[in-house]
This record gives sequence, C-alpha cells and structure tokens, in this order.
Amino acid sequence: MSLSGLISQALEIVIAIGAAPLLTGWVNQCRAWLQNRAAPSLLQPYRVLHKLFNKESVVADNASRLFRAAPYIVFGCMTLASGIVPTLSTDLPLAPAADAIALVGLFALARVFISLAAMDVGTAFGSMGARREMLVGFLAEPALLAVLFSASLISGSTSLVTIVETLAHREFMIYPGLAFAGVAFTLVLLAENARVPVDNPTTHLELTMIHEAMVLEYSGRHLALIEWAASLKLFAYSCIGIALFFPWGVAEAHAPLAMLLAAPALALKLAVGGFLLAALETVSAKMRIFRVPEYLATAFLLAVIGLLVHLLLGK
Repeated sequence: MSLSGLISQALEIVIAIGAAPLLTGWVNQCRAWLQNRAAPSLLQPYRVLHKLFNKESVVADNASRLFRAAPYIVFGCMTLASGIVPTLSTDLPLAPAADAIALVGLFALARVFISLAAMDVGTAFGSMGARREMLVGFLAEPALLAVLFSASLISGSTSLVTIVETLAHREFMIYPGLAFAGVAFTLVLLAENARVPVDNPTTHLELTMIHEAMVLEYSGRHLALIEWAASLKLFAYSCIGIALFFPWGVAEAHAPLAMLLAAPALALKLAVGGFLLAALETVSAKMRIFRVPEYLATAFLLAVIGLLVHLLLGK
C-alpha cells in the first residue's frame, strides 16, 4: 500500500463528503435559472446542514435502535460508495472492493435500512414511502447492474478501477453498446436519486413523494445525515457516470502528480453533468407512480440492448 495511494484515497473521500452538498446546490441553482425563478445560494445546502446539526433531534417514543442507527448506516454506505469509485486516481487501497456488484450492494444496503427505519415508527407516510422506495430499487438495481456489465465486457473485469484504466488509457474508440448503456444509466440516475420524472425532491404531496415520505419523522442531526447522504448518493452516481462514460483525466496508478489536473477535470465534469441534470428535470414532467415500472423497464431493456450490441459487434 503506497503513500500516494493512501493520499488519493483520502482525497477522494474528503472531496466526496465536502463537495456533495455543493453539487446539490449547483443542480438546484441551475434548475431555478432554467425555470426563470430566483436561484438559491450555491451554499444553501451547507446552511441547511449547519442548521439541522444545531437542532435537537426529536425521536418518537416507539422508535427502536434501528431508527436511530439508520442515518449513520446510510451515510456510511454512501461515503464508502463515493470512495471506491475512481474519480481522481486509479491508485486506491479500496480498489479490491471497488467491484460493480459490491457497489450496487452498498446502494441496496442503504435502501434497506432507510426503508426499515421509515416503517419502524409505524406512520402511514413512512410505510408508503418505504414500499415505493423498494419498488424503485427492485427495478433500478438490475438496470444498473446491466449498465456496469456493459462496461465490464470491454475491460474483461467487473472492477471499476480496471474499467476506468481500460477506457481512459487506450486509443479512443466508439462503443455503440455504451451509448445504449449511457441512456439507461441516465434513467436509473434520475430514479435512484428521487429526481423528476420519478420523484420530486421539492414536493411534500402525499400522492407523489417517495424519499421525503421516508424521512418525515427525522429531525436534527439525524435528518442532516440523511440529507447529506442523499447528496452523497447523487455525487456517487455522477462519479459512476463519469468513470464509465467520460473517464479521461483520471490519474494513473503511478502518476500521483496527475491528480493536480484530475481534480479540476472532475469539477468541470460535475458542473456540466449538474447542468444537464437540471435541464432534464426542467423539460420533464412528474409521471404517475404506476408508470414508474414501465420507465425502469425501459432502462433495463436499453442496458440489455447495450450488452447484446457489444456481444454481436465485439466492441
């Protein structure tokens, strides 16, 4: 385990934790601009977190230890997921754990705990949101796995580090299968991060909300951790998209100084991706909840088509 590897791993985790709320603020700001509304401050998510951390946590009398532990578990899962995705360098001590299946497993573990915590208190909203969240996850995870497998066919490995090294450090080639996988990944990203058209992160209408319904009983530091984890999840998904489809600029394992250029490149990619995400939400309308299975089935079908195209064309 080299010193440069430890530094790059620590930098990835620190940048993820620190920059995740900034990415959320950037998306909210772009969305407001595109909708011709007064845009909130770029630092608004940090102010919200600061306010919540300084408030007292109110917990229901019948809440179990699971309800209290879930925010910490979810935050830890999202931090680990952000840390194993190679965004600055491929020299990562956590590289052996950076497997596509393990990554999806981390997202699934966080979903299970937040859903169980939502049902723990026994409120109608929490149970409704948990059921909807599990429905979305049940349909989105196979599509995400198919997207990751499309990239793994090119590198011959399900390791994210190997995928990035293969795609970033070889001659430029056009992979038709990745085009289908890219569209499928975009659909999954919107669904998994409670964005329009699957969910609306700014609404509290009982017939439409999914994520917000599960966290209504949380307050104080618990709610702060959950909101921070939601920002980390968006950051992690954005980094997965960058690693799979725009991996150029990631430093090689034996070039630690290249991280000086990798950090600005990552910031630029996230800024462009955040603007495109806001644009997609602006031109989309919130769909009815019973149309979500069709939406995610389309994502899975596109990902499978990407796999078949690669197998048929050999690239």
